[in-house]
This record gives sequence, C-alpha cells and structure tokens, in this order.
Amino acid sequence: MTGLSGFPKPVTAVVIGASGGLGGAMVDLLAADPAVQVVHAFARRALPERARVSTGALDLADEASIAAAAAAVGAADLVFVATGLLHDGAIQPEKTWRSLDAAALTRLFAVNTIGPALVAKHFLPLLPRQGRGVFAAISAKVGSITDNHLGGWYGYRAAKAALNQIVRTAAIELARTRAEALCVALHPGTVNTDLSRPFQAAVASDKLFTPAVSAAHMVAVLNGLGPHDSGGLFAWDGTRLPY
Repeated sequence: MTGLSGFPKPVTAVVIGASGGLGGAMVDLLAADPAVQVVHAFARRALPERARVSTGALDLADEASIAAAAAAVGAADLVFVATGLLHDGAIQPEKTWRSLDAAALTRLFAVNTIGPALVAKHFLPLLPRQGRGVFAAISAKVGSITDNHLGGWYGYRAAKAALNQIVRTAAIELARTRAEALCVALHPGTVNTDLSRPFQAAVASDKLFTPAVSAAHMVAVLNGLGPHDSGGLFAWDGTRLPY
C-alpha cells in the first residue's frame, strides 16, 4: 500500500466526492494509512461512518454546503477533490461545434470548474500555515490546451482547462501565506468508473486502472511533489503535463 509521506504529524484528510469510484477508493486508502488520523469524506449524500472516517453532505452546486463542510472540518492537511462530470444523459462529449449546447456547457463548468473553485475558496484556508499541506483536484489530460491535437469534447476540455487555471492561480496566492503548501491538479489516467466506461474500448488493458490502483498512483505522485511544483498539472505517473 502506498502511504502518505512528508507530513510532520498525524494527517487530517478530506475527500470531496467520496461516493464516486476514485473518491471512494481514496477514502479507503487513506483510512488504512497509519499516518492518517481521520478522513472527512463528503458527498452529496452523507455516507455511513466507519473507523477513522467521518462523513458529511456536500453539494458542489450549493456553496453554503461547502462552507458548512469546511467549518465542520476546521483544519486539514490534505484536501482531495475527486469530482468530475463528462457525460450524463443528454450531456455527451461533443464531436463538433454543431453539438454545443448552453445548458450542457453550464453544467459541465458547474461541476468541473466552479464547484472545485468554491471548494478551494473554503478549504485552502484550512491548510497549515507551517509545514506540509496539500490541495489536489482531479483534472484531465484532455484539459491541456497544448496537448489538444484531436479536437472534440469541447465542454469537458474547456471546463478542465479552466480548472487547471483556477489551481494555478490559487497556488500563487497560497504561497504567500503557506510557503510549504501544495496546490495541484492531477490526471488519474483512465479509471474504470462510470465516467470513463463508455470510452474504454480503445484503452489498453494495462492503462485501464481500477479505482484502488489509481488512488495509489495519486498518493505516490503527491508524495513526490514539493512546494516548487505547486500550481502544476501532473499525470498518474508523475509526469508534468503542459497547460
């Protein structure tokens, strides 16, 4: 098992999106880590509590619920945002600009960009002023503008690119008061969850990760990053990706 490293004390961890495949796997991994004192697991509906896991409700579309969750936590060493939306019923990745739809774009930005930005607003102040603190949000390689060679997927790409900019900008501000803290975006690869299931046909079997394997990758990546990496977008294998 990959455990957290670099934290000088028992870790208080927060996972936003704990009911999803990757979020749930991250909760399991952190709860089994002796370095972690408690995992605060938040989802739209509170999950059952268990040993070293405290649960609560948080809706990315409701800032009041985000603020209430942050107030309930009080202080955190690690905040992991595992939320994301690629498709949902009528919302599907666009193959052409002719498919662009205002309502779909609004929802994609609400979940992939605005929600995590509001989580950052309320949870970044909970990181310690001295010592290691980490805020990590799940992004996507397709959010890289430089790496976009195929086109398509307008809304998801744009929303994740905007998230990467939010993370970069927040990292600059965070460094002014928390010099040892880290604010990053992570690309987990293709994870075998509902988000990627319709798009797995062309993915090599060794590049289709279970949520547990992906969660372990993310922790390993975070363990290898320092304050000088803050604001970056990193792939599951630790590679720094272009914006």
